[in-house]
Amino acid sequence: MRASVGDRIIVEGTRPGTARRDGEVVALHHDDGSPPYDVRWSDTGRVSEYFPGPDARIHHYTGPGTQDRPHLSRG
Repeated sequence: MRASVGDRIIVEGTRPGTARRDGEVVALHHDDGSPPYDVRWSDTGRVSEYFPGPDARIHHYTGPGTQDRPHLSRG
């Protein structure tokens, strides 16, 4: 799994009743984009170091003037 600053991390709940969580990658710890990442979580606004598990996926940000970033707010 590789990420860049600005990408979105989506973590699906793996147990019944567990909510999906998403956040923006705000910093990388490795130049090659490998984990861990610093992620600003949309539900709390807090930044934490995150090591993705098998329930995580990345939406890559393609940049201004291209496809919009996915809107992933919890409803």
